[in-house]
Amino acid sequence: MQKTIRQGAAAAALLLLPALACAADFDGGQLSPLWGVPFAGILLSIALLPLFTPAFWHHHYGKISAAWALAFLLPFAATYGAGMAGVQLVHALVAEYIPFIILLTALFTVAGGIHIRGNLRGTPGLNTAILAIGAVLASFMGTTGASMLLIRPLIRANDNRPRKVHVIVFFIFIVSNAGGALTPLGDPPLFLGFLKGVGFFWTAQNILFETLFILAVLLALFYAIDRRFYRKDGVLSADPTPDTGRLGFDGTANFWLLGGVVALVLLSGFWKSPVAFDVFGTEVGLPGLVRDLGLALIAVVSYKLTAPKVHAANQFEWEPMAEVAKLFAGIFLTIIPVIAMLKAGTQGPFGAIVSAVTRADGQPDPAMYFWATGVLSSFLDNAPTYLVFFNTAGGDPAALMTTYASTLAAISAGAVFMGANTYIGNAPNLMVKAIAESRGVRMPSFFGYMAWSLTILVPLFVVSTFIFFR
Repeated sequence: MQKTIRQGAAAAALLLLPALACAADFDGGQLSPLWGVPFAGILLSIALLPLFTPAFWHHHYGKISAAWALAFLLPFAATYGAGMAGVQLVHALVAEYIPFIILLTALFTVAGGIHIRGNLRGTPGLNTAILAIGAVLASFMGTTGASMLLIRPLIRANDNRPRKVHVIVFFIFIVSNAGGALTPLGDPPLFLGFLKGVGFFWTAQNILFETLFILAVLLALFYAIDRRFYRKDGVLSADPTPDTGRLGFDGTANFWLLGGVVALVLLSGFWKSPVAFDVFGTEVGLPGLVRDLGLALIAVVSYKLTAPKVHAANQFEWEPMAEVAKLFAGIFLTIIPVIAMLKAGTQGPFGAIVSAVTRADGQPDPAMYFWATGVLSSFLDNAPTYLVFFNTAGGDPAALMTTYASTLAAISAGAVFMGANTYIGNAPNLMVKAIAESRGVRMPSFFGYMAWSLTILVPLFVVSTFIFFR
């Protein structure tokens, strides 16, 4: 049956788009590092244009993202042919971008339909408690789901605080990143490892202490900083949010839909089906297709089912999701040659990076895997970066979960923890930033945010290296 489906799809492709019916692979080892310029360009655009031309960026960021994508695709098509360019485009969209955006949209919509009622008071103790709760939830409902559920009540609780940027920054550190390190549901890289054969509970068993250490230090540091600002600044005399009665939830039906999201993600990992469809060289399995269609349906049901007053109370709008979708479309396309060059290994243009993670005796170096995966995950999408180093370390899940467990732990921790180093390291980072800015919080620029991460996170990762990854 699988063969018949593939043959039928391939025949249809040949009839409809002959140029796309070619091999999807190309040798990244033969590429020039100049193919990475469009990717560097979109990163610099995200970093600099909001800082120097905020109005222009706000109105045209989608066009800028598309321009950098075309700056890669058009020369690539001219060099390797329209067929190869089309195959790479379809693979990036069908295998990576569309499932990624569908999952984020489902979590964004469902979490946006849950309103935490009541006017919380943003004291240091309460803020720390919200961050701790978010860290726990992130591993079970994803960093995106936990971020979207808690960021609005956290902003509302602190809207009468003169200084609150640090609250949002630490929220990104803790809830949008480190908290998702314990299960494949928490962060996309771990989910990809789960699909490759890594046990569902393996990460919880092998990076539990690393995660608890990172979270404990960040929560303690946040409490100290927030307490100092709270004592120094106090609160505004007028609270922008009026008292609205007891603490409670509106839109509770979305909790059931959230359970549906979790179930579909789990199903796609456990369900093994021989049925697959060949979409111009990209294989789409039935479990993944069912997952994506189910998630899209859940998003639609959630939006239609949620009362308008709940969305109004949450100030729910699509702009944060649209920003992530447009920017990551450009990132997923311009990253194609960068990932190909990394996959080329020691013989490729980035061979020095691959060589750096291997000791003189040929054994993997966990500390270098932690930093190589982490630094690249700070600027590349952490999911494909995880896969690159997963394969660099051998790609055998049985061996990586046992003999080379310390290496897989380093790869997993680097991909998840260091996604917090920049706004583009993990999709929820940009979403939280966009929501905070829509609520009047003046968030740091790209480099301003990196000043926070370099000051707080990087020293913490250095200490973690000596404790856990030697």
